[in-house]
Amino acid sequence: MSAPGLAPRKAAASLLTGVLSEGRMLSDLMAEDGYLSLPPEDRARARTLATATLRHWRPMEALLKPHLRKRPPIPVATLLHMAGVEMLIDGVPAHAAVDAAVRLARSDRKSQHLSGLVNAVGRKIATEPAERLTSATAQTLPKWLRGRLLNTYPRATVAAMEAAHARGAPMDLTMKSTIPDGLVAERLPSGSHRLPPRSHLTGLPGYGEGAWWVQDTAAALPVRILDPQPGQRILDLCAAPGGKTMQLAAPGAEVTALDISEARMARVSQNLARTGLRAELVVADALTWEPNAPFDGILVDAPCSATGTIRRHPDLPFVKDGSEIKPLVALQRELLSRAAGWLKPGGALIFCTCSLLHEEGEAQAKWAREALPALQQTPIDPLPLGGAPDWSSRDGGLRLRPDFWEERGGMDGFYIARFEAV
Repeated sequence: MSAPGLAPRKAAASLLTGVLSEGRMLSDLMAEDGYLSLPPEDRARARTLATATLRHWRPMEALLKPHLRKRPPIPVATLLHMAGVEMLIDGVPAHAAVDAAVRLARSDRKSQHLSGLVNAVGRKIATEPAERLTSATAQTLPKWLRGRLLNTYPRATVAAMEAAHARGAPMDLTMKSTIPDGLVAERLPSGSHRLPPRSHLTGLPGYGEGAWWVQDTAAALPVRILDPQPGQRILDLCAAPGGKTMQLAAPGAEVTALDISEARMARVSQNLARTGLRAELVVADALTWEPNAPFDGILVDAPCSATGTIRRHPDLPFVKDGSEIKPLVALQRELLSRAAGWLKPGGALIFCTCSLLHEEGEAQAKWAREALPALQQTPIDPLPLGGAPDWSSRDGGLRLRPDFWEERGGMDGFYIARFEAV
């Protein structure tokens, strides 16, 4: 197991087996000691290889099928898929990718007897032109999710979102104030800055000084719509991991950041410390907590299915089955109901979810309009945000999709609605 490059491949295979066999999210698997004990460069390679393999799992499965009499066990299938992605997507020499897959098969007593199969099929895949995979139809979403999307969007739009998921996601930064000297990044019309591919965060100008933080351009828009001002009392509900908290604090608002998870709130504290920003941190359940005074603005970034982040989290369609959506919708409504009573007259409330689903977006805004007379929905103009008319939903909210800004690298899926206290 001492061959160069074998450790990150072994880690990637372990991550994939955890997703496909155990139904666990990559974020949970990457928080375990086995992964964290790897050097940073090996962790990065393992994560990149695992996510790329998941993004191309079904197209690669179709490419492998003619060479297999029957579907192999998940650990062996994982090695074949990884080797195929390395050769046809990453351009890794065939001998290196296949040799690594064979070594990993031999190192596990459960797959030793299939190392010959891995070698033979891997060599056959090596003869395939890369275009066979890169030009293949993008991986389709699972039925529970695709069916819901087809009830809302045209078939061509769903296919465009699936293609965006397969392309993955670039990395965006939000600046605390101005962009640091020497930082190379594209300034997006929304105000975020998009890094070139394969940028190494900790080595970038401004990292040590806390001049920026990682935040998808779509995720940065809710705070820009709220437009916090110096001295305003702002509540960030469900605040962790803190990107929006830092956005709220940067212009000088008096921010209360609330989250139910003490562990996740520790990350908010760390992020604030790195950037030199301040906020009052409260670990509590928003369904029972009470503020001591009303707020000028409230951000409700509600827990949701996270289906808008699949291009970053390709494990989600393999792990989730849609059963969590109904209780999440109920929780979102409870949070909206609570927050509606905490606003000063004329105060603004932003409701947002990183979801592609109508029931976690437009349907929730409709419910709020009907069930919460203290709130009045106000339209959001996407043009000052660097957007286009097709960003607007019929109710005046924003409906962002991963296939928007395709030429720039896309964005996460989000729904954002703005309300005022009346």
